Amino acid sequence: MSRAVERGFARTRRARVSGFSLVEALVAVLVLAVGLLGVAALQMNTLRNNQGSLQRTQAVTLIYFMFDTMRANRADAEDGHYDIGKTCTVPAAGTSLVSQDRHFWLQALKDNIGDLATTCGQISCPAGAATCTVGVFWKDNRDASGPEEHFEVSTRL
Repeated sequence: MSRAVERGFARTRRARVSGFSLVEALVAVLVLAVGLLGVAALQMNTLRNNQGSLQRTQAVTLIYFMFDTMRANRADAEDGHYDIGKTCTVPAAGTSLVSQDRHFWLQALKDNIGDLATTCGQISCPAGAATCTVGVFWKDNRDASGPEEHFEVSTRL
């Protein structure tokens, strides 16, 4: 090949080789930004679901804690002394074991699930009944318009 042909080939090759245009770079940045926003939205949903799962786990744990407390004081539980209707306020800790148990249980609900007016507890263990039921009610503090969460477990003492 002659030198003139080689020079012409080199010029043609240089003219064809070019970098990204500004429009291509902006489109790439736009696609990346949309992807990152999607990842951020998924992360937010994951955190919200994780918090809800933690609250449900704590509610069930505290329900079983109350059952264990009632089993330790079976005579008062079987006589119906632990019964309380759905209450969202923590009662004062009295001098009796039952009033202290109820106080500390409701305070634990407020401490672990959320210290809101919608965090409530309920115990139904009627005298002479074969089973006792403990319920926990709360509302997710991140979604005030959402439904009330509720767990209720029944067991024999």
